[in-house]
Amino acid sequence: MLLTSNGIRNESLRSALADLVGKRFAAARLVFIPTAAVAAPGEHRWFIEDLGQLHGLRWREFDILELNGLPRPMVLSRLRHADVIYAEGGNHYHLANSIIANGLAEEMADILEEKVYVGVSAGSMIFSRNLSERTGEAFSEQDDLLILGETAARSPFGLFDWYLKPHLNSSSFPNRTMAWFQRAAAQLDCPVYAIDDDSAVRVRGDEVDVVSAGQWRLLNAPAGEAAEADRPRSGKSRRLPRLGPTRRS
Repeated sequence: MLLTSNGIRNESLRSALADLVGKRFAAARLVFIPTAAVAAPGEHRWFIEDLGQLHGLRWREFDILELNGLPRPMVLSRLRHADVIYAEGGNHYHLANSIIANGLAEEMADILEEKVYVGVSAGSMIFSRNLSERTGEAFSEQDDLLILGETAARSPFGLFDWYLKPHLNSSSFPNRTMAWFQRAAAQLDCPVYAIDDDSAVRVRGDEVDVVSAGQWRLLNAPAGEAAEADRPRSGKSRRLPRLGPTRRS
């Protein structure tokens, strides 16, 4: 998995993706999931720009798959057909709930074990066991939570003990300073990756590291490990201490 804040925005992330795919993009099939973006209100120029940039990598096949409204067997078949599953940003609660409500979680989890997965913002946030109303409130996501109504916020997969929050120091989210991340993380009892738009958390089996040409922090890391993990890195990947198992819920 390559869990990005804002897509494949620099050469470090592009190189990391190429390494995960293991062959030329021109020989790989990609399926693009816009589900989280559909739930986000307002101007969608960001969506069009990301779609165009991703398409510009010149894949062998570029499929677009909305998770809602199609027969479940069709959705699963198209996911299996792809080499790379790319989930766009938007409302991560809607994306997570769409996977659960459409009965996709169990078989999609099996598919993800055999594919490369790229998440953008919301698409990167749906894997933590700590996806919940409590975490959403800590990060001031009350408006995003409204889309669920009476449905509980939860991850379809529950793979990780840590939580990821994107857009550190982003001009599109001017409130997301390091101080803002620190205040939110202080309300939680799980490690939190704060990553900027030039960074991604990379997962390969039980290995977790950060690929970055920008800045990131690991907050609430285990005692004795936080200081080193908290340091920003530029243009490098870095293997991190294991912060809880990669596992199914």
